[in-house]
Amino acid sequence: MNNQKSILLLFLFLSTLVLKAQDDEDEFILFNDRRNVVHGVYLGFTMGYGEIDGQDTYMGGLKLAYVANRQLEIGFVGKFLYSEQDIFNPRSGTNDDLFAAYGGLHLEPILFGKSKVSLSFPLLIGAGAVGYIDRDAVRNDVDVDINDDDVDAVFVLEPGVSALFNINRFVQLETGVKYRFSSQIELTDSPVDRINGFSAEIGIKLGIFNMGRNRYKKQLD
Repeated sequence: MNNQKSILLLFLFLSTLVLKAQDDEDEFILFNDRRNVVHGVYLGFTMGYGEIDGQDTYMGGLKLAYVANRQLEIGFVGKFLYSEQDIFNPRSGTNDDLFAAYGGLHLEPILFGKSKVSLSFPLLIGAGAVGYIDRDAVRNDVDVDINDDDVDAVFVLEPGVSALFNINRFVQLETGVKYRFSSQIELTDSPVDRINGFSAEIGIKLGIFNMGRNRYKKQLD
């Protein structure tokens, strides 16, 4: 008999706690703003390898971009490339390599942005300068004089496709392939008239890709 009374009292006590918890839950609303539109910003560094007219070409880049809802990046990018052309310059009597520095608008639509691995389609629209530089001077790390005949303006359109690896909210790795279209360049005694070419690149992005907060409760009025 005592056991039955004890069980009944325990059942009434548990029932009271459950009803109390339900009443408390009705007084709160659960938020998770990561399910809403989220924003991000990052600084990215890239390095890559490609070819221009069949010669080895190395490049590096820096970009600053805003990320909208993990679906679109908008920002600015700057790139530098060095191509081992080893072209004889009759005016200076040196063997020269090709260099270029350019930058501009960065656009990158993203698919599967909430997954660990996502797919994106970066596009660079920009302009810069391209020219020749003394190969031996660069390798010996000595001062190089560049005159106006060795430099020309260039416009660049660089589309590509990349795989993005979302490590966490603050770090993202990327790897991809791009093709560089350029306007025609006019340099004295130059056999290269465009810096078109494929390149393979890897990079890291450091920033905040999701500025949303964790779940929290807010008491209703």
